[in-house]
Amino acid sequence: MTGRIAMVTGAGSGIGRAVALGLAGAGYAVVLAGRRRDRLDAVAEAVRAGGGEALAVAADVADPDAVTTLFGRTRDAYGRLDVLFNNAGVFTPGVPVDEVTLADWRASLDVNLTGAFLCTQGAFRLMKAQDPRGGRIINNGSIAAQVPRPNSAPYTATKHAMTGLTRATSLDGRAHDIACGQIDVGNAETEMTQSFSHGVRQADGSIKPEPVMDAAHVAQAVVYMAGLPLSANVQFMTVLATKMPYIGRG
Repeated sequence: MTGRIAMVTGAGSGIGRAVALGLAGAGYAVVLAGRRRDRLDAVAEAVRAGGGEALAVAADVADPDAVTTLFGRTRDAYGRLDVLFNNAGVFTPGVPVDEVTLADWRASLDVNLTGAFLCTQGAFRLMKAQDPRGGRIINNGSIAAQVPRPNSAPYTATKHAMTGLTRATSLDGRAHDIACGQIDVGNAETEMTQSFSHGVRQADGSIKPEPVMDAAHVAQAVVYMAGLPLSANVQFMTVLATKMPYIGRG
């Protein structure tokens, strides 16, 4: 993997942090993008402590100007990009669909979908023009790209849309040696899912604890997807805690 460059959005914590460390361990120089500079710097220090190379860029993926700056700094620092992991995302308050505020709906769209789209555009343009051309985009779709939890309309809608973005990018990328795939993650143990082991609302309205898994397993899967030659692609992969209520949910 010597000389290969990867970018991870939402890299300051959770799945993003785990994937960034995993890619660095596999020999990638990693560009760390996120809104909180202090967290990005901590991940960058961890990468360097392991002998890797990291560039931390504070960026809100929902801001087109910030995304332009992010990819400009990546191009200036490394001259190319081999892998983008579109991971940045937010949860808005869990309420029934009729109680969702327009502000929360738009916040979900702005980060989870528009942010992924803007970063996909930035990566696509760079990968298309670089020599040798091509690269790989991996989207974090979430189990919500397949089935919803109760009271999750904004998040679920953005993740279903992510699947469409993955398919469209995969098709458009063929002519330019750009591969695009998606990993749907269920119950990786992060700050966002800390409460799951204590209890989370089920489809029948009850509150029950759910199993979680180490986010390092997600990182291992992403590293595998990233390391394939561009002649091969994992189009969709689902990685989840074995006993979580997904198969048969509801």
